Amino acid sequence: MGGAVVDDGPPGVKAPDGGWGWAVLAGGFVITGFSYAFPKAVSVFFKELIREFDVGYSDTAWISSILLAMLYGTGPLCSVLVNRFGCRPVMMVGGLFASLGMILASFATSIIHIYLCTGVITGLGLALNFQQRPLANGLAAAGSPVALCCLSPLGQILQDKYGWRGGFLILGGILLNCCACGALMRPLLPPKKLEDGTAQAVEEEKPKKKLLDFSVFKDRGFLIYTVAASIMVLGLFVPPVFVVSYAKGLGYEDTKSALLLTILGFVDMFARPASGLIAGLKWVRPRTVYLFSFAMLFNGITDLVGSQAKDYTGLVVFCIFFGMSYGMVGALQFEVLMTIVGTEKFSSAIGLVLLMEAFAVLLGPPGAGQSRLLDTTHQYMHVFLLAGCEVTVSAIVIALGNFLCLSGRKEDPEAKMEMAVTTTEMEGLNCVVEEDEEATMGKEMGEDCVCVIYNTSIFTFNPNSFM
Repeated sequence: MGGAVVDDGPPGVKAPDGGWGWAVLAGGFVITGFSYAFPKAVSVFFKELIREFDVGYSDTAWISSILLAMLYGTGPLCSVLVNRFGCRPVMMVGGLFASLGMILASFATSIIHIYLCTGVITGLGLALNFQQRPLANGLAAAGSPVALCCLSPLGQILQDKYGWRGGFLILGGILLNCCACGALMRPLLPPKKLEDGTAQAVEEEKPKKKLLDFSVFKDRGFLIYTVAASIMVLGLFVPPVFVVSYAKGLGYEDTKSALLLTILGFVDMFARPASGLIAGLKWVRPRTVYLFSFAMLFNGITDLVGSQAKDYTGLVVFCIFFGMSYGMVGALQFEVLMTIVGTEKFSSAIGLVLLMEAFAVLLGPPGAGQSRLLDTTHQYMHVFLLAGCEVTVSAIVIALGNFLCLSGRKEDPEAKMEMAVTTTEMEGLNCVVEEDEEATMGKEMGEDCVCVIYNTSIFTFNPNSFM
């Protein structure tokens, strides 16, 4: 059976067998789901932590902020480690750190200990498991809403049965599964049909990539995207962090309140692939940045309207619409970045964007005014209003910036050629090779050449590499 082909590897390179390909995807599904969802799901413990350590909402909100900041800010470091040591050892060590942080946090005697253990150590561990790869991560990111659906009610059940300390301890044990999933990562191997000399030549021809390419800062589109994304994350994660406490503050029982995150995650689960399908339409793809701007605007308006919720039904409706907009943003943000900077600079661009966003995330729920405002007014309405305004401003920034600064810019000839490729043209590209080239290729590879187009890149591979 055929192996799982990876889009950023040398032509013809595949995973050892199909079973492992699916295992790797399943591992990425679990790991990425934990990394994305854990900082939001831990919010179910905030009420007990406030009571235990006699602190305010802003103090507990720092836990999620530090988690997210570590997840985002250590992106460049993780990329360097993966390039140096490979995915498997880095992700397994990350699983150990994530588990160790939660286990140590279960013995905490102050909120500072929670910051260091859950925020820094667990955050670093999750960051080491969070690897950005255009194709694989796009598929595995679907694990985020699934994990959010499960972790939120599970955390509430563990808290009710074992207390927050027991819940942290058990979650630490669950995070050890990241080590098992990381062990599924295997290095790509050349096809057996290729001789050692041919495989070595292919590897030598592959250009070495820079660990971080700072030339992306010369791109106006990248700068506009970075500014908009940094403003967006100030308010984007506020509702998932506070919605459970919002419901508890209205007097609803803990289990029922935690169910709100499950509803949000369930809707998010379907919104992501649907948004991906819409973004892939040929008449939408050139305008993906405006679709992303609409998703951000939708999210901001949802926060503004949801701030007026007065009962559980209103919060459920809010979570449904927020899950839709949140899924759209999650599905489009990296696709838009790749469209702006191109596939060659994408790995460097995403690491730098995440680093910029980390500072904003760190200042998000506690430092940007939300939690201080909550401690002063004791009304979540103001928190959600502020978050909605921040996300709405980011939508306006990226839409106006793209329209005023980039719409009239001369397009790159290669980008124009790539965007011009349609399904009909793709069929015409299959096996369009000159007679002498076919003969040469037949001698070297023993098979006809097939051209495949994924996203905006054209790859040539041996058809028998799938067999």
